[in-house]
Amino acid sequence: MKKNYLNARFGTLCIIVLAAGIFRLIPQPQNFAPIGAMAIFGGAYFGKRWQCFLIPLAALFISDIVVNFAFYQKFVLFHELAIWVYGAFALNVIVGSALIKKVKVSSVFKANIVASVLFFIITNFGVWAVPNIMNIYPHNAIGLTTCYIAAIPYFWGTICGNLFYSALLFGIFEFAQKRFPVALKAI
Repeated sequence: MKKNYLNARFGTLCIIVLAAGIFRLIPQPQNFAPIGAMAIFGGAYFGKRWQCFLIPLAALFISDIVVNFAFYQKFVLFHELAIWVYGAFALNVIVGSALIKKVKVSSVFKANIVASVLFFIITNFGVWAVPNIMNIYPHNAIGLTTCYIAAIPYFWGTICGNLFYSALLFGIFEFAQKRFPVALKAI
């Protein structure tokens, strides 16, 4: 009987994360995307460590391929910044699992702020560090500072997107748990 509980909960969590990945296909403001929310949500709810990482990372990877093909008309498995983006994403999974022991508005909010800041710092460092991406930032302290300053408008999109989509993902699952408490009970 426990296996059915696990399957219903696991399946529901997977559907929510994969649906969030589909939301990336909808035109939205810059960096207003469910990426951080998927990582935080996965870190907070999946029971096993491998699930926390694998399901959100798979959703990100699949949606990356579709986005690249649909919007840029090219099939790309990994772009130049993939190591930085996926590394920051994995850290955001850890943030979700570390900061959200009990799902509360305050813990989800705090995890989103920390995750947004980490994603901003890591990915923009990658923009600066990886050769041949933009070639507009010199590889010195001034170039790095300029890169971070230029990325500030995108940072606000990241925070807003993370907060909006986290409210949506966490809200849907919390509602579902209240509506179907036996089926979605954590084991």
